[in-house]
Amino acid sequence: MQPKVDIKAYAFNLKDVRLLAGSPFKNAMDKDAAYLLSIDEKRLLHRFYLNAGLPTQGDVYGGWESEGLSGHTLGHYLSACAMMYASTGEKKFKNKIDTTINELEKCQIARKSGYIGAIPNEDSIFYKVSKGIIKSSGFDLNGGWSPWYTVHKVMAGLLDAYLYADNKKALTLVSKMADWTGVILKNLDENQLQAMLKCEYGGMNDLLANLYSVTGNKKYLELSYAFYDDFVMEPLSKRIDPLPGKHSNTNVPKAIGSARQYELTANESDKTIASFFWETMVHHHTYVIGGNSNYEYCGDADKLNDRLSDNTCETCNTYNMLKLTRHLHAWNPSSSYIDYYEKALYNHILASQHPENGMMCYFVPLRMGTKKTFSDEYQTFTCCVGSGMENHSKYAEGIYSEGSDGSLYVNLFIPSVLNWKTKKLSIIQETKYPESDKLNFTIHSSKLNSFTFHIRKPWWAKNGYSLKINGASQHQVTESNGIIDITRVWHDGDKIELVLPMTIYSESMPDNADRVSFLYGPIVLAGMLGDTMPNPVYGVPVLLTDNKNITEWMHPVPNESLAFEMKGIGKPFDIKLKPFYKTYKEYYSVYWDYFTSHQWQTRHDEYENEKRIQKEIEDKTIDFFRIGEMQPERDHKLTASERSYVSDALGINGREARENHYFAFEMKVDPAIQAGNSLLLTYIGDDKDRKFDIKVNDRVIANEEWNGGSTGKFYNKTYPLPVDITKDNVVIVVRIEANYGKTAGRVFGVRTIRN
Repeated sequence: MQPKVDIKAYAFNLKDVRLLAGSPFKNAMDKDAAYLLSIDEKRLLHRFYLNAGLPTQGDVYGGWESEGLSGHTLGHYLSACAMMYASTGEKKFKNKIDTTINELEKCQIARKSGYIGAIPNEDSIFYKVSKGIIKSSGFDLNGGWSPWYTVHKVMAGLLDAYLYADNKKALTLVSKMADWTGVILKNLDENQLQAMLKCEYGGMNDLLANLYSVTGNKKYLELSYAFYDDFVMEPLSKRIDPLPGKHSNTNVPKAIGSARQYELTANESDKTIASFFWETMVHHHTYVIGGNSNYEYCGDADKLNDRLSDNTCETCNTYNMLKLTRHLHAWNPSSSYIDYYEKALYNHILASQHPENGMMCYFVPLRMGTKKTFSDEYQTFTCCVGSGMENHSKYAEGIYSEGSDGSLYVNLFIPSVLNWKTKKLSIIQETKYPESDKLNFTIHSSKLNSFTFHIRKPWWAKNGYSLKINGASQHQVTESNGIIDITRVWHDGDKIELVLPMTIYSESMPDNADRVSFLYGPIVLAGMLGDTMPNPVYGVPVLLTDNKNITEWMHPVPNESLAFEMKGIGKPFDIKLKPFYKTYKEYYSVYWDYFTSHQWQTRHDEYENEKRIQKEIEDKTIDFFRIGEMQPERDHKLTASERSYVSDALGINGREARENHYFAFEMKVDPAIQAGNSLLLTYIGDDKDRKFDIKVNDRVIANEEWNGGSTGKFYNKTYPLPVDITKDNVVIVVRIEANYGKTAGRVFGVRTIRN
């Protein structure tokens, strides 16, 4: 279906753009391609076969594929292979797609309903939904983990297999799944739909609108509006920010769906939802790298200073924000959209991949003195591994756009070749950007062509630029919306040279002018802190200076590209900085605090006091349990229910239990101590809104309501142990139970101590 609104800039087909060798994007794409080819699609199909009553053909993969979100990776995998096929022309990806689609067809035929899936207990989950029996919360629908989210990933993968790899069977399969969706929802009233939509549902609105655009079947467009919730989308339509306290990646896809619906209907409310969401997220909830969220959630607008942790910036969020940005740029081409896009692409998406082995980050942490953690090849398969497969397959999609008036937009400066079929010409972009500030474009055409060449002028290019055409300097150049416009008749061999001088500059936190990050052009710089995690209080360098003119104490490192070093202001030591996307082995800081001499002494005194308190605790310790580590958990005979998980913060493991689950373990006590024993548990300020029972030998000794504290800081809480429990025992059993519909923990350390 043709759009009903004025699209001013259309994306080129991925197959019409090829990346050239030598850029970090080409390296990332090559590493991703190798990873995709290493994956056995029959193992990803394991639970699809199982749920369809067919023989399996390989063991199920680990991570989320062997848990409640099983099946989501296959959808991402289909999308990634399809886009990689379009981006490279490599038939191995087409073969993998065709094989997978053929197997999914067998599953759909066996199921007889049109549905294809791998979710545990999916038949029961969706049968109840169809009957209006709905028990729903943020990530739970009738006992299933975000089932519509997984359905969306599978359907999106099928549609991408059709769009990018011309697999017509995939379109048949996804259409039947959409018909099944309609059957499930057809008898629900508005209240029941809204109850269902309280559970994350991915981009179902976007997928169904796209299916309508491909098939022309209006029932899919109408069905897309069934996925419209009144607790996020309705406020957005009224330009009210609903994001504080909300799960970020649950909500970005909703705005993408509204953007697509607007294009197909011209509904102004849909436009408002999409555009206001983008403005709100980018300008009020986004960190310097272009990512958003802390522990997957948004906080209050413009309040980021106390939200730096090892779990900032979930990568899926930015994957989706880039999708939304491309829609808005198509409506109104502007440098502001691509400035954000470029920042997020370099400093979050590219930075989320290990450049040697292609593995991905779930979170891209921004705590001072942190380190990136990358996925395992076959035992992780989180959401960000799935979206990561796609991220690095499609770097070509945003580089160029074709104007509705026959013009060309150059959005990104990535070495590439564009095959512009409607003009019957090609354009070669050669550059070492951002390591060089020079861009070169060469036009190859068998005939004369008259059109406007639009080149983005980045917002940071405040020192101007120089432009040459065929070696001749251009002094009278038109600009609009931050875009350089060059209109002329173009000949074969014409060359454009654009130089965009870069400078180093700082960007402050919106709520703290004394906490800054450093950038060079579009590139966020990270300070290298070595291979050992620095102490978070004293060992992370700060900036001890009243002089905030960074050009006086930050200088380029001679003979090193994009490397800078501080001189004389770093405490306890000066540091060297390099691009964040090149940081993957060492500890680093992206944000830095300015301190006066008095403030620095206070920080030092705080560190010494913490050491003294810790020494006192260690002297009183009877037993210490490093929870979350394999051997200590065995030594303390830990048992846990299914939804008890280990995660780390500041390099220390912790354990939690989700709603209605638990973990338990043994601890030594000393019955001879007349003053008694106490249990000491360590929490972190990042965790909030937790409520749980602490039991000892089956007796509740405390009902903990943990509402958090300062981000990145650990807190010890002591619970006296009843003497009648310890007087005849040398070992007790501690049990942490999530009995109040909230998470229990995380607990980062356990001690029994003498009172």
